[in-house]
Amino acid sequence: MRSLLLFLSVCTLAAAERPNIIYILSDDLAQGDVGAYGQKLIRTPNLDRMAAEGTRFTQAYCGTTVCAPSRTSLMTGLHSGHSPIRANREVQPEGQKPLPAETLTVAQVLKGAGYATGCVGKWGMGMFDTTGSPLKKGFDRFFGYNCQRHAHSYFPTYLYDQDRRIALEGNDGKKAGATYAQNLIQKEAERFIRDHKDGPFFLYYAITLPHGRHEIDSVGEYADRPWTDQQKAYAAQVSRLDADVGRLLALLRELGLDERTLVMTSGDNGSSFAPNSEFGKLFQQASNGMRGYKRELYEGGLRQAALARWPGQVPAGRVSHAPWAFWDFLPTAAELAGAKLPEGFRPDGFSLVGHLRGGEAPARESFYWELHEGASLQAARWGDWKAVRNGPAKAIEIYDLAQDPGERTDLAKLRPELVAKAESIFAASRTEHPDWPLRGSQPGKKKK
Repeated sequence: MRSLLLFLSVCTLAAAERPNIIYILSDDLAQGDVGAYGQKLIRTPNLDRMAAEGTRFTQAYCGTTVCAPSRTSLMTGLHSGHSPIRANREVQPEGQKPLPAETLTVAQVLKGAGYATGCVGKWGMGMFDTTGSPLKKGFDRFFGYNCQRHAHSYFPTYLYDQDRRIALEGNDGKKAGATYAQNLIQKEAERFIRDHKDGPFFLYYAITLPHGRHEIDSVGEYADRPWTDQQKAYAAQVSRLDADVGRLLALLRELGLDERTLVMTSGDNGSSFAPNSEFGKLFQQASNGMRGYKRELYEGGLRQAALARWPGQVPAGRVSHAPWAFWDFLPTAAELAGAKLPEGFRPDGFSLVGHLRGGEAPARESFYWELHEGASLQAARWGDWKAVRNGPAKAIEIYDLAQDPGERTDLAKLRPELVAKAESIFAASRTEHPDWPLRGSQPGKKKK
């Protein structure tokens, strides 16, 4: 009996030491939108404080540069050369191409390790009657939008509570008294934390802000700025996102969960705006000085405004320039939970636990991305070298990110050996899939 009690106490201690894990994924937030990364016109005091109290990453990479495939990499630990979803693909009348039944997610890993699991916000990887339903992919709780097309409206006529559609009365258009969806989504995120405060829990908080349409219930402090209505709305969306992150962090403090909870946040792709656009011109840091934006595989489309906060574990005020990517999240969460991955499953990522705690980033041979929106795009990074190919018939471009982070000078003609290296990485990093052949174009596909 004494041995059994000792065993139980050790197990209880081990369970208590496992942190709660929150990943806040915002839709289209760019580095240049956040004060901690240099933004001057849009106020983000809570994200800035999160950076001061934790670690800010300058070279954190998304899965790829549109919604569904980027989120798939975050959930599955697979980069877009191995992922089952490598582009946005609509399913009518509602939803997107679903995750296959055999695909493992981080929620399934954590649920198997005893975590309560919740997804609040936007899913976009399979409707409820498909194999990609969040409720079939490890989540105990779901609230929000399933279809990313539906999530374009911030005043929708309905949201989902689990798999049940709930009507939002009066939301037949943006008008006084209509329900702003983010108000309900934030409440559900806070409710999930309160309901599972004894932990451990995993909350995937997929906020739709600041994705277009740029709708907001109040432009607040930006009302008197000499900007267009859309510029005011975008700034207010970013500040609303920031305020909701602040409320979530305040709740963790209120419940005494600060030192027991790792909070990570990022966007799902880099900037959505060209430098000469309505937003790029005003806010000036649409890509934070980097080339490219959404649907491109240059650094401006790939790098994230990524932060990590875990008092006592993640160093405060640290700025890390080490690269990592979305597919590192699953192995990171598995290590924190003490979860054993299924035999035969090999994620493309590496655990960041040591790096989050102040150590070196994991060593790896390369990073790889592809995207099938229009022509099939490919990109790779090894060391400080970056390769981009904007279609299978296009020439490979080579950039030295150490000297040229803006990817302005293509070195391919001067360094043919690096072109050959890129070709070998491209070939070795992808598995052929009938849904994702390398194509010169894909006419008629809608972009999201």
